[in-house]
Amino acid sequence: MIMPKEYLKAHGILCNMNTITVVFFAHGHKNVLATHKTTFEVTKEETLSKQGDCILAVKSTKTAIDLPVEFKKAAKKDDAQITITIEVDELKETVKAKGNPKLQFTHPTDLVVRKSDYTCERTLAIRADKAAVDFSRKLVEKLTDPNQTAKITLTVEHY
Repeated sequence: MIMPKEYLKAHGILCNMNTITVVFFAHGHKNVLATHKTTFEVTKEETLSKQGDCILAVKSTKTAIDLPVEFKKAAKKDDAQITITIEVDELKETVKAKGNPKLQFTHPTDLVVRKSDYTCERTLAIRADKAAVDFSRKLVEKLTDPNQTAKITLTVEHY
């Protein structure tokens, strides 16, 4: 079923000829470390231990299962390119990654971006050009503030 443009826009989804964009929000947490070398994650969970060194933000308004069907279908194409942009105040970081037919998008609390080819129900994208450790320390520092909001934009294209 194709959704009307008004519905899609109201739910943070923008569709053009060859792109689908989803916008959502997450929040900082005092235990954000962002030191993981191969992944980064946003989660719907409200708490974070220091062991969660890949997590950039908590209280996400979207997770793998919440992504729109149109986005999921496009991201599962072999030639899908996924761009993840994280904005905190005036700071903005962009990650380029790939989609894959093995993506499942079924996890109820997490979205994980990986440098590797590994996929599971939590995986949003693979072969990313950044992991948590690669984000600017200024952005990470802002995300250690629980009152900080991050705007996250996902765009899938070339499908």
